Amino acid sequence: MRVVLTLLLMSACLGAAVPAIAQTAATPQPGQVLASGTVPDEATKAAVLARLIEVYGADKVVDQIAVGQVAQPANWNAYVQKLITPQLKTISRGQLKIDGSTVSVRGEVANEAQRQKIASDFATSLNPTYVVNNGLRVAAAEQGILDSALANRIVEFDSGKATLTPTGQAILDQMAAAIQKLQGRKIEIIGHTDNQGLKAANQSLSQARAEAVKTYFTGKGLSPDMFTTLGQGSDRPVASNATPDGRARNRRIEFRIAQ
Repeated sequence: MRVVLTLLLMSACLGAAVPAIAQTAATPQPGQVLASGTVPDEATKAAVLARLIEVYGADKVVDQIAVGQVAQPANWNAYVQKLITPQLKTISRGQLKIDGSTVSVRGEVANEAQRQKIASDFATSLNPTYVVNNGLRVAAAEQGILDSALANRIVEFDSGKATLTPTGQAILDQMAAAIQKLQGRKIEIIGHTDNQGLKAANQSLSQARAEAVKTYFTGKGLSPDMFTTLGQGSDRPVASNATPDGRARNRRIEFRIAQ
């Protein structure tokens, strides 16, 4: 068995949902990094975690690294240290996987120059026996249209219900105008709640609110085929649920260009 280290990279600036490539028992929050896989000894694990803490901060590292009987290439620890740099924080919805001497990086970056630089820096920091697979992609320009239209505002609903308030409807009217520019693209409507109440009830409410937004858009003449809906309940907070303001920010609708 080869030594494997996988880092799930969550962008603080985008507050993105966890991608399908890495559904795990412990889900990192925006701005965190989840480290998993198997390394040969406690010293290797401690070195990896120390480097992650140096880059991200102690409160941003979620540890799921196991220790087991695995083989690692010569100087593997040193090369891993070179790959864990602040540059990783520019990747959103991402994953860095170091499987023996194969390095694979996935996720979104802001532009093509950044995409190429990250892969180039990885390659030049490793010896020729390593292979770097660059799965980075430039964030879709269409996503910027959605983000600008929403402008960090909260689509409001009546308390505990899936009924849009007049303020929520006004925001969706502006979103519908922006979405008109995106004909041909699939859009994910994702509902979120705070952590108050039962988890199952929050899940159902978030799904119902996402469906309500889709219904509102189709009532404005947009094709229902443009949209998929997903309720994530309280699982993906973007702020602390310990304060009223944080809980208000977590009760939100997210719009994503489907990949």
